[in-house]
Amino acid sequence: MKLSPAYRIAATILHGFDEYRSRFKQITLDANRRFRDAAWREAQQASAERINLYQEKVDETLGRLQRTFDEDILTHCECWREAKGHYVELIGQRLDYELAETYFNSLFCSIFHHRHIRDDWMFVNSSRDAASHHSGIELCRHIAVEGDWSRAIAEALEGAELGMEFIDLGHCGHLARDFLVEHLPQGLADGTDTEIELLKSVFYRNKGAYLVGRIHRDGEQVPLVLPVLHEEGKGLHLDTVLIEPDEVSIIFSFTRVYFQVDATVPREFVAYLHMLMPDKPISELYAAIGFFKHGKTEFFRALNQQIARREDKFIIAPGVRGMVMAVFVLPSHRTVFKIIKDRFDPSKAMSRDNVREKYGLVKRHDRVGRMADTQEFSYLVSRKDHFDPECLEHLLEVAPSNVYLKDDKVIIKHCYTERMMTPLNLYLEQCDETETRAVLKDYGNAIKQMAAANIFPGDMLLKNFGVTRHGRVIFYDYDEVSYLTECNFRHIPEPLYPEQELADEPWYSVGPNDIFPEEFGPFLFANVQLRKLFFELHPELFDADYWKSLQAAITDGQVIDVYPYRNKQRFASDPGGLTY
Repeated sequence: MKLSPAYRIAATILHGFDEYRSRFKQITLDANRRFRDAAWREAQQASAERINLYQEKVDETLGRLQRTFDEDILTHCECWREAKGHYVELIGQRLDYELAETYFNSLFCSIFHHRHIRDDWMFVNSSRDAASHHSGIELCRHIAVEGDWSRAIAEALEGAELGMEFIDLGHCGHLARDFLVEHLPQGLADGTDTEIELLKSVFYRNKGAYLVGRIHRDGEQVPLVLPVLHEEGKGLHLDTVLIEPDEVSIIFSFTRVYFQVDATVPREFVAYLHMLMPDKPISELYAAIGFFKHGKTEFFRALNQQIARREDKFIIAPGVRGMVMAVFVLPSHRTVFKIIKDRFDPSKAMSRDNVREKYGLVKRHDRVGRMADTQEFSYLVSRKDHFDPECLEHLLEVAPSNVYLKDDKVIIKHCYTERMMTPLNLYLEQCDETETRAVLKDYGNAIKQMAAANIFPGDMLLKNFGVTRHGRVIFYDYDEVSYLTECNFRHIPEPLYPEQELADEPWYSVGPNDIFPEEFGPFLFANVQLRKLFFELHPELFDADYWKSLQAAITDGQVIDVYPYRNKQRFASDPGGLTY
């Protein structure tokens, strides 16, 4: 029996998806071996490989389709309607059907250049009602506490089967017991029928292995995260216990590299995480476990639903307008949309391609909890009356090649999205003395942590950083980022005679990659009091030798320790660790 072109298109796409999932799983499952071997540089490389993998496989599948089918078949929408029907049947028994649907969408959009976005021909909406399907696979393991927290935690740690011995498992249990008895609600701490429930899959990231679940009893629960570290040459130890919802949310922050975790049933896995973190968007949870493309799908669906409610309109983002990007927001969706302007301010010597390269660099890099994740969209379409008139006028003025009108629709050819934050310069205007000190401390820590991860932000102005709802300072403007090792940090030479200091031009030569940390103060802070306070908190940032020492450590192959919780929370606190 001869198969129809539509069926063969569906089968070809599914074959490409199978290849993607197979390699994705290989990389993910090897995380335990990398953790045991303390292969930290290899772990960074694996993370970048897995991020690049999706587009590589889409491109391979696209090439396969183009070699197999004539263009008039591939570009016939009715053929895709039929192909979608066959595809739904082919993925009917899959546990990762929603990821398969997103892969189908990627091929459709590649062929039609992100146009003809209709549910008839692609999966604008999922083909399944998730609530009506359950795999029956048990995701969690259960440990009865029975009044003995030390034994229960030790059993929880040992049951993770990390492939290594703990340095002192009993001691880990005692530390956790003391913490939980002090901090848990009394009903959970004292209940004889309290239970620890943990996902069977371990979450690996950077140098840590995280056990994730909850402590619950009679409808009462708190989330639970047990971070385990590999102390090279010694073994494993429990680094802390996290039970506060905000602390757990930060572990899964949009500012961190994606976890390596085996999620056999992605939708049920994400649903469990959402039960622990109900304020965390579904899209961010998919991204957090490596399925960032499907996270983008979920984001798009949620955005469409929010726009349909017509609660508010797109407006120009608050704060200083960008020199490279036009930025607007939908306030009720906590999302920032960034469009590359047609012309940049004269001080920005770069091209559109340069900007896209910088955003791609950050996407692939370890964001160490200090750089916002982005999603990239092409041909976003929304009704004209969904935009505030001032916002639409601004976009059409500064980016006419990227934003245009068609009938009653606004077409945005390309944009980035990021999580909405309060710009640091605006945040500081509302701070009292204590809050100012805390946020400037965190601002400096953010710069240090990015630098230790081989990222120099370039433009470190306050307006290019934001403050999250947890009070953390995050960098989000990437058009001038570079690898720290590409920078040339210099001390300002002593003038040969007094008149040189008074001249309008510097008395020393300045190369394209030269950076003079001594100049940071006036550049970052017009307010002298803020400048003095920042120098008091972070004097080393103004010293070229400090930056050179970081470069030397990176060149030497050192991988920094970055913990997504505060130093004071660690059971064996390392004062030199870069935390939070």
